[in-house]
Amino acid sequence: MKKTIVLFAFLLAGLGAFAQTNPAITTFIQNTTGLKGRHYVNGNSTPIQDNVLANVQSVQYSNDWVYVDATGIPAYITGPFLDGNPSLATEQTGFFRLPLNPVQNTGTPTTTTGGNIGLFINGVALFDYRDGVAWNSNTGALCGGPGNPPCPGGMGTVQAWNRDAIRAERAGFDCAKAHPAMGNYHHHQNPSAFNLDQVVISNICDLYPSDGLYVIQETQHSPLVGFAYDGFPIYGAYGFKNTDGTGGITRMQSGYHLRNITERTTHADGTDVADGPPVSTTYPLGYFREDYEYIASPDPDVLDEHNGRFCVTPEYPNGIYCYFATVDENWNSAYPYAVGPTFYGIRTASKVQNINEAVQTYTPSVSAAGTRLEKLDCSVFPNPAGEFIAVQVGDLLRKNAELRLFDLTGKLLQTTEIQAGSTIGYFDVRTLYAGVYLVTVHVGGQEVFSTKVVVE
Repeated sequence: MKKTIVLFAFLLAGLGAFAQTNPAITTFIQNTTGLKGRHYVNGNSTPIQDNVLANVQSVQYSNDWVYVDATGIPAYITGPFLDGNPSLATEQTGFFRLPLNPVQNTGTPTTTTGGNIGLFINGVALFDYRDGVAWNSNTGALCGGPGNPPCPGGMGTVQAWNRDAIRAERAGFDCAKAHPAMGNYHHHQNPSAFNLDQVVISNICDLYPSDGLYVIQETQHSPLVGFAYDGFPIYGAYGFKNTDGTGGITRMQSGYHLRNITERTTHADGTDVADGPPVSTTYPLGYFREDYEYIASPDPDVLDEHNGRFCVTPEYPNGIYCYFATVDENWNSAYPYAVGPTFYGIRTASKVQNINEAVQTYTPSVSAAGTRLEKLDCSVFPNPAGEFIAVQVGDLLRKNAELRLFDLTGKLLQTTEIQAGSTIGYFDVRTLYAGVYLVTVHVGGQEVFSTKVVVE
């Protein structure tokens, strides 16, 4: 009996040590403050407070699995979705069960599917490139999705020409580049806000201000933003040039390119398929997933056909296979966007309603662990300011950041927060006298940024 107790204690201690080092357990942004989501509706630029907790509610783990309990609601404001989508981001139930020991699939790669194919660290789902709409060559029209007749063979049947959600549904994405499918709010692409791109291709952030999970920084390695359903990590847009962690920071490039075609009669591998619509202003190149072809490159920063590579990262100093949320030189999303069109590993993750094994609960530290304080970059704008001061953190926050506004005598005038899993906070300065003020940013009780700002 005593041996059994000692062995059980040893196993629990081993699990505890494992939890402190495995990013698949420690990286998720847990909601420890009761933060609730907010959303916009069309025509109202004042966000509406929801009664649903944001980010991740709990993380539990065994030797083989991590169970993430999340509502699917982020800290940043969701909506509106201006393409006629009637859904709002609504609370999801169940646990995302992800493998803690992912392995490469050495057989035929598994194709990504519609619906959940991954999970961001704030509990929001990842979808692949598709939107459930395709081309029906028999009718010469689109099929599937809202407002279209069903595709031949019904839902889930592979079609010859499948529509790309990023190109076709841009008008329906909110500021964070996401939208819901029957309430299931999700990203298909890099979760950084439209107005932070080098070339802004949507004005939705001007009409309904919000932000995203992180801010792209071209001078530092992008954060770990999620995990695919094969268990391998997903990073933002930038990484080390070389796979061994050397060569400086560079943008990770997709190996996929638009084909040089005017007619849609064959796939990139030469397969003769049912004809799609000719390339036109209505159906431009890139409108369908099959408009792309993969071209291998010897450059280490060009990703493989799954949109990843084996490499060293800050969280995995010994190296691991990683996907990247790819963007082009303008920071606009680049196909295949995050994961796909096939998985590198064996897809074993799923959504479950119950946990049917013994697990431990991971409790995150109350410190600022996980936020790179020594590299935290902040922007304060406008400066000079008239009505408000915005403070944007140029990284991914896993803990709340407290913002403080002082006058030059050192008197504290206002405090506000940037919530974990978002990037921006505001001061209302309409009641302040004209003059010079000081803004400071604190994470985990530590001051990480300060600057002066002028109020007019």
